[in-house]
Amino acid sequence: MNEKNWIAEQFEAHREKLRSVAYRMLGSAPEADDAVQEAWLKLSRADSGEVENLGGWLTTVVARACLDMLRSRKSRREQALDAPGPDLAQDGEGTSDPERELLLADAIGPALLVLLDTLAPTERVAFVLHDLFGMSFEEVAPIVGRSVVAARQLASRARRRIQGATVPDDDVERQRDVVSAFLLASREGDFDRLLAVLDPDVVLHADRAAIATAEANRGQGSPKLSGVTRGAEAVAKILAGGARGARLAIIDGAAGAAWAPGGTPRAVFAFTVVGGKVAEIEIFADPESLKRLEIKFG
Repeated sequence: MNEKNWIAEQFEAHREKLRSVAYRMLGSAPEADDAVQEAWLKLSRADSGEVENLGGWLTTVVARACLDMLRSRKSRREQALDAPGPDLAQDGEGTSDPERELLLADAIGPALLVLLDTLAPTERVAFVLHDLFGMSFEEVAPIVGRSVVAARQLASRARRRIQGATVPDDDVERQRDVVSAFLLASREGDFDRLLAVLDPDVVLHADRAAIATAEANRGQGSPKLSGVTRGAEAVAKILAGGARGARLAIIDGAAGAAWAPGGTPRAVFAFTVVGGKVAEIEIFADPESLKRLEIKFG
């Protein structure tokens, strides 16, 4: 089998998933096919020897094509909640296409499609790739052209819109007020004031580097930092007194905090503020992650 035939065979093995990814992002079968076709054209021109993870590479190409399409749309597609979804099982001649039938069976319902249409393009792409296809935010971030922190916040914002929850506050000054109150309560180890500024369902995320650093400095009897901690009381117990050296900062355009001894950021606290409360906190200490963040003090 020559290289060209091998590439075509490998692409066909991924076509169904690529079409499914594109349809969820675009809500249009013809546009989904266009995005998949663009991936094929790029693959046919690429040096296949340099592609280590073909599935991931193709998904990235399709996702970026979809993002471009979403951004270029002049008006949002209107579709009633009770209207039937696109007929993906029929081609132009009205005959059945097995691959399209598979796509139809796996397609999102029209109600969710309408909700996805309310999202900004980057929110939609981040949500679809992470929540529906399980891609990590490290993988999603370069596709949407944002940092890992920003990509996670895009998906979180999308998730809240879809669930009908209150959308995170975009006003940086309001964010600063909430983060400032959090930092003051944490520095003073004031458990009750921390509870007052935390959403009851707050979620704390920490990367491996942050967990390792916290464990190395954890006192006897102190709560252990883990990858994910949920609930105001659990988060407050971990962070009471835990942000003494952190300074207020703007992290990728949103209010946050950073621990930067000697002026070099060693750990970053990124916040999602909803309704005047801290709904999500992410602690980053991995040097490579920190390099990708835009951090401004003051």
